[in-house]
Amino acid sequence: MDQLTLSPAAAARIAAIAARQNKPAILRLAVEGGGCSGFQYRFGLDDGPAPDDAVSETDGVRLVVDPVSLDLVAGATVDYVESLGGAAFRVTNPQASAGCGCGASFAV
Repeated sequence: MDQLTLSPAAAARIAAIAARQNKPAILRLAVEGGGCSGFQYRFGLDDGPAPDDAVSETDGVRLVVDPVSLDLVAGATVDYVESLGGAAFRVTNPQASAGCGCGASFAV
């Protein structure tokens, strides 16, 4: 799937978290209503993709997204960024027309 990209930094972080929790290295990205800009990203480890999920793989780590969320994040990149303000997964979404300072919410 070319619709989503998982950066090597994000893949390495997911692999480390999954190993600590003894789970498969699969990150689910979902979009929910809410947040300061209308939609917000939700991340969580998953046991496996659903039959209709889109799947992207980087360095053996899979990123899975349901079809409804995929419409809002197609073309996006999920990265893991460490800065003075802390460390977090960050989504660079070309479809977002507006975002918020926290980077966790967006509008289309």
